[in-house]
Amino acid sequence: MEVLSPAGSLEKLKYAINYGADAIYTSGKLFGLRAKASNLTEDELKEAVNFCHSKDKKIYVTLNIFGHNKDIDLLPPFIKFLDKIQVDAVIVSDPGIFSLVREIAPNLPIHISTQANVVSWKGAEFWYKLGAERVILARELSIKEIKEIHKKVPKLQLEIFVHGAMCISYSGRCLLSAFLNNRSANQGLCTQPCRWEYALVEKTRPNEEFDIQEDQYGSYIMNSKDLSLLNRLQEIQEAGVCSIKIEGRMKSLYYVANLSRIYKKGLENINSGKAISEKLLSELDKISHRVYAEGFFDGFDSSNTQNYESSTYIRTHQFIGEIISTNEKSVTINIKAKFSLNDTIEFIFPEIEKDFLWKVDNIQNEFGQMIEFTKPNTIAIVNLPFLIPENGIVRIEKHAE
Repeated sequence: MEVLSPAGSLEKLKYAINYGADAIYTSGKLFGLRAKASNLTEDELKEAVNFCHSKDKKIYVTLNIFGHNKDIDLLPPFIKFLDKIQVDAVIVSDPGIFSLVREIAPNLPIHISTQANVVSWKGAEFWYKLGAERVILARELSIKEIKEIHKKVPKLQLEIFVHGAMCISYSGRCLLSAFLNNRSANQGLCTQPCRWEYALVEKTRPNEEFDIQEDQYGSYIMNSKDLSLLNRLQEIQEAGVCSIKIEGRMKSLYYVANLSRIYKKGLENINSGKAISEKLLSELDKISHRVYAEGFFDGFDSSNTQNYESSTYIRTHQFIGEIISTNEKSVTINIKAKFSLNDTIEFIFPEIEKDFLWKVDNIQNEFGQMIEFTKPNTIAIVNLPFLIPENGIVRIEKHAE
């Protein structure tokens, strides 16, 4: 199976590849369902394709909005561009956009988005007969159903989400954001109102709120848990899935890099006959997340998908910067968050075995002056008594106040 990682920017794309992703999914400035991500310009898409292919990796570009007339008029030149720079596939949910791609770039592989809500073997077969190379199955399927789809349509590639946020509505087809904020999720502008806390108000008593959920948890009635299937990779592979997908084009560089290496290492474990290690499982908790669950993997169970207690993130560790350069005497860090003298910080790398903790005993700013703490959006240099690997990321454990 390939590890398929998200990239909301060119920088995140490169980190995902360096940290173990076999393939990347990303977007141009238009036509993708994460319009609030920075996304890639055409020049950046060219660079991204060249970078991925130089590493023998693949890149897929999203065209997965539900297209209105104005979108259909703009799409042909962009499809031609993607075909010319040789992206490995486009991701589509709208039948009209599917037909456009087939007409304009007949040799460009098409993957059917989870937004198309394929939940049966007949639906999968429909897209396969139209010429789709792969279907990204809806998150609402159980492993039993996935096995049956593979059995019925064996030549069709199957991809599933294994980690990240889940939607209250069928795999993203939600009208709530458009209704409350005039920003359509189906055009890439979701404001996630399903995560908000709601109360019932009677019209003539506007200052009195009543809990919708009559128990101690309050009223997060639409708030989904986060999906995590690291412990089920063996079953997923045996079911015939060819690609495991990590959600998160809006997430941080640290999130993308760490999850890429975690799932890559997990696959290496099962392919060598080993169980997923406790160290690997514990790494999942060091990434910002909501309460984890296995979604619909074993069938429908609302207690395993909805979190009625809180919509807040669990954050045990803080991403504090990425390493710009290193030599035998020092490490230069692009600082994203503060750390101070005597803090214990952690350096992590594509190979998880090389991670290490270090108690800070010196910090310099970019002018070589000694300082006691760092500031975000600055450069800091620390002296280490040994050479460390490239592509490092720095984090710090958060302590309760």
